[in-house]
Amino acid sequence: MPNELFKKHADFKETSFTKRRFKHQDMQTIIEHLPFEKEVAGASFESRELYKVKIGSGKTTVLLWSQMHGDEATATMAIFDIFRFFQAKNDGFDELRKIITENLTLHFVPMLNPDGAERFQRRTSTGIDMNRDALALQTPEGRLLKALVDELKPEFSFNLHDKGTRYSAGVSGKQATVSFLATAYNQEKDWNETRTKSMQVICRMAEVLQPIIPGHLGRWSDDFEPRAFGDNVQKWGSSLVLIESGGYKDDREKQFIRQLNFVAILTALESIAKRDYIGYKLTTYEAIPNNDKYIFDLLIRNATFIENGKKLTKDIGVNLDERNNKAATDFTLRSEIDELGDLSIFFGLKEIDATDMTVFTFDQFPELMKKYGAKATKVNLGNPANLILIHKNKERYVIVNGRAVE
Repeated sequence: MPNELFKKHADFKETSFTKRRFKHQDMQTIIEHLPFEKEVAGASFESRELYKVKIGSGKTTVLLWSQMHGDEATATMAIFDIFRFFQAKNDGFDELRKIITENLTLHFVPMLNPDGAERFQRRTSTGIDMNRDALALQTPEGRLLKALVDELKPEFSFNLHDKGTRYSAGVSGKQATVSFLATAYNQEKDWNETRTKSMQVICRMAEVLQPIIPGHLGRWSDDFEPRAFGDNVQKWGSSLVLIESGGYKDDREKQFIRQLNFVAILTALESIAKRDYIGYKLTTYEAIPNNDKYIFDLLIRNATFIENGKKLTKDIGVNLDERNNKAATDFTLRSEIDELGDLSIFFGLKEIDATDMTVFTFDQFPELMKKYGAKATKVNLGNPANLILIHKNKERYVIVNGRAVE
C-alpha cells in the first residue's frame, strides 16, 4: 500500500501549491471548499483565521499541525494532498480510507502561524518562536494549540516541520531528507508508554521510506527542551511524532519531500488505526542515523592559494541560503564562504577537485567578470563565493555566487 501511495501521489496533489511560499489566503480558498467538518478555531496576532479540519469518527483522536514556523510549508502542502486523498474513491484505496476514518478522528491545523507564512519567516509577527512558547503561552497561536491539546486529548499528535537542507544522515554525504523524533518529556530522556508509542509509529514510517530514499533518513536530537511544544505535548500524555523535512538533490521547492510526507503520514495513520505499530523495538529506532552537519552546498578541495607570494592549499566550503523577495513570494540565493582549510571529513552536494588549480578573483580577470556578471570579492570567510580556478593558465571553473560553471 505505501508503494502504491507513492506512485499515485500525483493523483491527489493539490495543484494550487507548486512552491513553498504561499499565503494564508491561498490556503483559505481551498479550505472553504472542503467537504469535511471545519471551523475557525482561533485567530493569529494579526487576526488571520486559524482553521481546524476534522476527518473521521473513530475512537482514537489524532491531532496534526503544520507550519507553526511560517517558513516550514512542506508538510502543509502534504496535508492538502491528504485532504484530496480522503475526497477520492474507487481508486484502490477505499479500504485504507475506511480503516482510517472508522478507527480514527483526525484534527488538522494546516497553518498554525499564518502571520509568519505571510512573511515566509520562522517566527510569529511578534518575533516569538512559537515552538518555544509552550509554557509562557505569549502567542495567541500557541494558546490555541495548548487549548486543542487540552480539549481533544489526542492519543497521538503530529508536529510537522522543515529543517535546513544541509543536515546529513549521520557522518555521510547524504542529506537527511526526512528526519523523525519521538520527543523526550524530561531531562533524563526516559521512555514511558506514551513516548514508546511515538517511537514505534516512527519505526513504521521509516520502514516505508527507507527503500524510497535509502540512506536519507535521519533522527533529530532528543535533547529535552522544556519550552518546546513537542516535548510538552509528550509530557502532557499525547504520543508526539515529530517529522522534519530536510533537503534532497534538485528539490529546492521540496515537492519530492512533500510526496514523502504524504506517504509517511498516511502510513502512520494506517498503523495507528490497525494498532500494528506495537511490534517495533527501540533498537530499530536508534538505528536511524542522527542528524549531523557534514555537508556544504559546494566543496572545493585542494585549491592552491597564493598569499604574500607563497603557495598554500585550502579546501573551500560554500553554502547557499535563500533570501526572500520583498513580498516573500519568491527568493534569490546568496552564497557564503562558510569554511576554509582542511575539510577532508566533510562532503559537498557538489564537489570540485581543484588539485593543481589556483584560485583567482574576478578583479584579476575583468573580461570574465563582465562575461559572467560576477562581483569582485575576496575569498574570505563570510564573503560571497566568487572566484576562478585556473589550471595551466586556463580557466577551469568559474564560481559565481556559489554556482560552478565548468
